[in-house]
Amino acid sequence: MTILTATIHALNRPRLRRLDDCKRRPHAYQQTIFQSLLNAGRETTFGKQHRFADLSTLEQFQQRVPLHEYDQLKPYIDRMRQGEPKVLWNTPVRWFAKSSGTTADKSKFIPVSRESLLRCHYRGARAVLACYLENNPKSKLFNGKNMTLGGSHQPEENKTCSHGDISAILIRHSPWYAELTRTPSREVTLIPDFETKIQRMADTTIRQNVTSFAGVPSWNLVLLKRILEVAGKRHLLEVWPNLELFMHGGISFTPYREQYSRLIPSEHMHYLEIYNASEGFFALQDDLNDPALLLLTDVGVLYEFIPMNRLADAQNGSFTAFDTIETVKTGVNYAMVITTNGGLWRYLIGDTVMFASTSPHKIKITGRTRHFINAFGEELIVDNAIAALAAACRATGAQVAHYTVAPVFMDASAKGCHEWLIEFDTPPPDRDAFADRLDAELCNVNSDYEAKRAKNTTLNRLILTVLPAGSFYEWMRRRGKLGGQNKIPPLSTTRQYAEALKEVAGDRKER
Repeated sequence: MTILTATIHALNRPRLRRLDDCKRRPHAYQQTIFQSLLNAGRETTFGKQHRFADLSTLEQFQQRVPLHEYDQLKPYIDRMRQGEPKVLWNTPVRWFAKSSGTTADKSKFIPVSRESLLRCHYRGARAVLACYLENNPKSKLFNGKNMTLGGSHQPEENKTCSHGDISAILIRHSPWYAELTRTPSREVTLIPDFETKIQRMADTTIRQNVTSFAGVPSWNLVLLKRILEVAGKRHLLEVWPNLELFMHGGISFTPYREQYSRLIPSEHMHYLEIYNASEGFFALQDDLNDPALLLLTDVGVLYEFIPMNRLADAQNGSFTAFDTIETVKTGVNYAMVITTNGGLWRYLIGDTVMFASTSPHKIKITGRTRHFINAFGEELIVDNAIAALAAACRATGAQVAHYTVAPVFMDASAKGCHEWLIEFDTPPPDRDAFADRLDAELCNVNSDYEAKRAKNTTLNRLILTVLPAGSFYEWMRRRGKLGGQNKIPPLSTTRQYAEALKEVAGDRKER
């Protein structure tokens, strides 16, 4: 470990000690956070409406405050964006993280307070560095620079507030010394136009000693391939020989792992998953040998968990026995509910998680509450789709660039099935064999799917539709969804995305 890296590691040791204490006493940290959030909320419009002054226990809080999705909090957030103080949070909120989400086209504006920046987002990032350096004593991470593919930001019309991608907000507020270890410059990183930004980043970073990079796997692939084109190299180690770490999040890395292995052919390259979002920094992979993510219980976020099979009941108020850190169990698919130091109260974030262990509390992200297919009783979730797709690729030598799945509904003449729309980076030698294997793997990972597929009782074998290269990118471009927090929906209960993608693919074939 070099002198600079060792110095930074030493400065982060208090964060490691606190993480160890969180592992031993997560309930105590969550109780402290609950009381702190309740105290802050009492001064707000929301807190007065829900009579926070009368509350003292979590049970009372759960009974008094209903679950919220974005639409229920939007009227409050709109008032905050107009500059009204103490609406959802008791300190001034001047920044809002803009997110399109993955289930609707409408933008969401998530309040980002100073407390959520410092005690959640930055505290989470510091934990990542502390754990990585502790586990890699030979690291030379800070001999070079970290490449960040950021978003952009802009002022609100009333000039009192600003909004942008959470990555842009974090870069905008990062301390001056962070600029010494980041590339490209803040000016280039925050360029609004995605394609212009990609070109400028490629032109700039090929002359830097990049040792790490961070972001969403799919969008970083676009950048890395452009860098290789500009540099005229075969793989990234010819551009950055000291590259050692990719910190990824936002979507599953599994479908992209083989592509990254080919672009970075090094046994010394590390891939570290983080769970951060516009709403906060929630978990990280503290051990590179363990894919489960350590839930951060000291970042100003109160966690609650609803078993997915009771989510509808919870939303209509007929089920209130939510799990907390004290009561969660392994092997249960939960919808995650958060109350944050940015003013989100009992907010259904839309992610689903499963606990791999409860001592310490480690999770696996299994999908989205609205990203599933249950058109025929098959209850296919994103985690199933990823596992089956990875197995089919391993068996056939295929590599997937992007994919999405939609139901094909029953009609008078045919049973239903699933349609998989896939853009391959390396296509399988036999498409029918790939589809057969994928269908079989879905049966292996999902007993409901297997039951519906038995003797074609309810479901026919899946349909594989192979899209031309660039189809997903063009579809996202037409929708104005390049880069930032925008993600391709892996599963959908309707055919909206599938039909739009097929139209784009048809246009590309006609060229």
